[in-house]
Amino acid sequence: MNARECGYLLLSSKLGDPDRRPLSTPQLRLLAQRAPYLSDGCMDADLTVEHLIEAGVDKGLALRTINLLGNELQLNAYLRRAKRLGLCAITRASEVYPPLLRTRLGQEAPGCLWAKGNLDILSMPTVSLVGSRDLRDKNRKFAQQVGILAAQQGYALVSGNARGADSAAQAACLEAGGYVISVIADSLEEHCPGGRVLLLSEDDFDEPFTVQRALHRNRVIHALGAAVFVAQCSLSKGGTWDGSVRNLRRHWSDLYCFKDGSPASVELEQMGACLIGAEELHDFKSLPHSAAGLGMI
Repeated sequence: MNARECGYLLLSSKLGDPDRRPLSTPQLRLLAQRAPYLSDGCMDADLTVEHLIEAGVDKGLALRTINLLGNELQLNAYLRRAKRLGLCAITRASEVYPPLLRTRLGQEAPGCLWAKGNLDILSMPTVSLVGSRDLRDKNRKFAQQVGILAAQQGYALVSGNARGADSAAQAACLEAGGYVISVIADSLEEHCPGGRVLLLSEDDFDEPFTVQRALHRNRVIHALGAAVFVAQCSLSKGGTWDGSVRNLRRHWSDLYCFKDGSPASVELEQMGACLIGAEELHDFKSLPHSAAGLGMI
C-alpha cells in the first residue's frame, strides 16, 4: 500500500482494536477541506499538530489526527493479518476503487472497502439486485431470473448475500456461469468465496454483523449497479425500502421494481421507479429508463 492508502486506514479504521477511535466521516471531510495536502501524504513524518492548526483544524482534532497517524506498527500488524486471510484494502486512494461509487455517492462513498475474492470482477459491467428476506414464490423466480440473465448478458450481479432475494439471485447467477459481487455486512474472516465471487465489506474486515451496517451498505449495492432490480419490498420499512427510496431521491441509478401488485411497488413507481414483469427481462439494454435514473444501462 502507498502512503495515501496507509494514511487513510490509520485515520479511518479501528485496525482490529474495538477501543481505537478513528475519525468520523465528517471529521475526515473537514480534514480534506482544511488540509488537502493530507491526501498526498498522510504518513509524512514531518506533519505536526501545529501544521494542522495553522491549516484551520481545531486543536482537539489535530491532536487526534497526529496520534492516529502514529499507529504504524498496529497498521502493519493488521495488514499482515489481512494478507494471511487473503484480503486486501481498496481505499479511495486505490486505483481499483470503483468509479461509480465516487461519481454517484460523492462524499458518502466508502473510505475503504475490504475485498476477498476475484478483484477482476470489478472491471465488469454490473446490475444490482435487492429484495426481502422472506419471498413469495413469484418474487423468488424474478430474483432468480435477474441472476440468470446477468450471467447470460455479461453483467456481474451485485447483491448483499442475505437470505431471500440476495441468495436466490446470486445462486442462480453462479449456476448460470456468471459472476457475483456481494457486499456483506459481517466479518470477512469466515467467508471463502469461489473464483467467480468477490466479497466487499465496509469498515474493518473483522467487524461483526449489525443492523446498522446492513442498512448502511445498501447504498453501495445501489450505487455499484448500472441498474437496480427490486425483487420484493415492504412498504415503508426494511432495508430494501430504505435503500430504494434513497436511490430514487438521489438519482444513483435506474430502479426497476417487480410488478407484483404490492403497495410498496405502487409507491416506488410513484417516486420514479419502473415497474416491470418477468416477461420484460429478456434484454437489460432494452429496458426503459426510470424517471429518477441516470440511463446507464
